[in-house]
Amino acid sequence: MAEPATDTILVLNGPNLNMLGTREPETYGHATLADVEALCRETAATFGLKADCRQSNREGELIDFIHEAHRRKMKGIIINAGGYSHTSIALHDALLAVQIPTVEVHVTNIHARESFRHHSYTARAAFASLCGFGIEGYRLAIQGLAAKLAIKPKA
Repeated sequence: MAEPATDTILVLNGPNLNMLGTREPETYGHATLADVEALCRETAATFGLKADCRQSNREGELIDFIHEAHRRKMKGIIINAGGYSHTSIALHDALLAVQIPTVEVHVTNIHARESFRHHSYTARAAFASLCGFGIEGYRLAIQGLAAKLAIKPKA
């Protein structure tokens, strides 16, 4: 079993987010998943935190990552569950089960898109949800998570 990661947050990206930068750039922009991960590591470091960035196209693997965050006592979760946000009660239940402060992120404004994207199960398990800020939403999510945890930026 991995060592506790009490200074770590999990940044979890779901299906198709590995295609950022090439998938529908007119909708999702040109930033890549590598850009997202670099942004998250940089932002987390300003609070003395580490960002453990993971991506999977498989629902069960995403749930396993959430359970691992619990076992390792991670401080928080930033999740962009992609299309699973709108369909996965199992992800919702996993987030509730671990009781780790969670922020949901979406690159686009899901409420300005197709009606099937307007509902999010994962949002119901998060204390906050951000959408429409592009990849900058990840930075805002980490800042909001740090504020919720009363962690100040390091000098």
